[in-house]
Amino acid sequence: MYVAHLNLTDFRSYAQVDLALDPGITALVGPNGQGKTNLVEAIGYAATLGSHRVPTDAAMVRAGAGRAVVRARVVRELEAGNPRATLVEIEVTPGKANRARVNGGNPVRARDVLGILRTVLFAPEDLALVKGDPDGRRRFLDDLLVQLTPRIASVIQDYDRVLRQRSALLKSAGAARRGGGSDLRTLDVWDAKLAQVGARLVVERRALVETIAPHVARAYEQVSSGQGAAVVTYRASLDAALETEGGPRDSVELVEAQLLEAMGRLRGKELDRGVCLVGPHRDDLVLTLGGLPAKGYASHGESWSYALALRLASYTVLTDGGDAADWGPDGEPVLILDDVFAELDVRRREKLAELVAPARQVLITAAVPDDVPEPLSGARVDVMGGEVARVL
Repeated sequence: MYVAHLNLTDFRSYAQVDLALDPGITALVGPNGQGKTNLVEAIGYAATLGSHRVPTDAAMVRAGAGRAVVRARVVRELEAGNPRATLVEIEVTPGKANRARVNGGNPVRARDVLGILRTVLFAPEDLALVKGDPDGRRRFLDDLLVQLTPRIASVIQDYDRVLRQRSALLKSAGAARRGGGSDLRTLDVWDAKLAQVGARLVVERRALVETIAPHVARAYEQVSSGQGAAVVTYRASLDAALETEGGPRDSVELVEAQLLEAMGRLRGKELDRGVCLVGPHRDDLVLTLGGLPAKGYASHGESWSYALALRLASYTVLTDGGDAADWGPDGEPVLILDDVFAELDVRRREKLAELVAPARQVLITAAVPDDVPEPLSGARVDVMGGEVARVL
């Protein structure tokens, strides 16, 4: 698949922009602060309904505007040799539910367009996958899950909603208990809801980690020339609470029962602290290198190699996996390299270029043309002062 056209209205720094794109490699070149990343961020948003730069949608809307609109024309083959274009349009309105359209049809929920476009985006922020907190790694897993199986988006949204409700109830029930009395029957209801939705998410994440693990190991070996073995595992908070070790083949029913048991054991502590102490919101993707935690032990270069390996593994899994009924033969995602090469040493730059060059569509942002390795020479678009102009 590839993005054939991008149109933005009041998105980030752009009042209006139209950009035609082709399969193959395209470099968006211009000094920092001119809007290159805004363009690839918009393409990533059309695929995931999220940004790799900020956690909320408000920043997507140009200052002074009431809404932003992202339109992307996506070409993919639902049947071999039969390309078809689909126009995805997403309207981002701060403080309101975002709306979407497909091929100019009636408005639908924004999440209904998930799965039309797939992207894998490399960015300097990816270093936080290795060096940062668990929430970034959980988001990495969830974003990949949604691209593989779009219906998981509703599970994640339901879990977030239930988690907020249960957390608020723990705070109020804890305060009431300290005051001499509380009725915990409502909390029992929310325990059951959290366990039901959370179990599905835990099982899906564990299965994904089992799938992606060999690809991470292989990709790390490729980009690092075999400097230690990269191993990824899933650590669930419920396993620590129950002093057990779960696995990727645990059923949803078993994990649901385990979550309920863990919440029962921790209820006193949760009421005292007013927070949910067990569930997928407290889990982590554990990254080790040569048997040691990558965070804190890996060098800067090794951390970059690990971050690249996570993204390359995502690309492989998206290309080979997912719902066959949804994708047909054309599941290969668009690869986006946002100012990555300036962060890499020469060897990692050359190896990454070699690995991604065969992709169907590669979009690169760079401050100067020399930042783009020779194997990735292709079309060029200059971005300067809010103007976007194709020069090659």
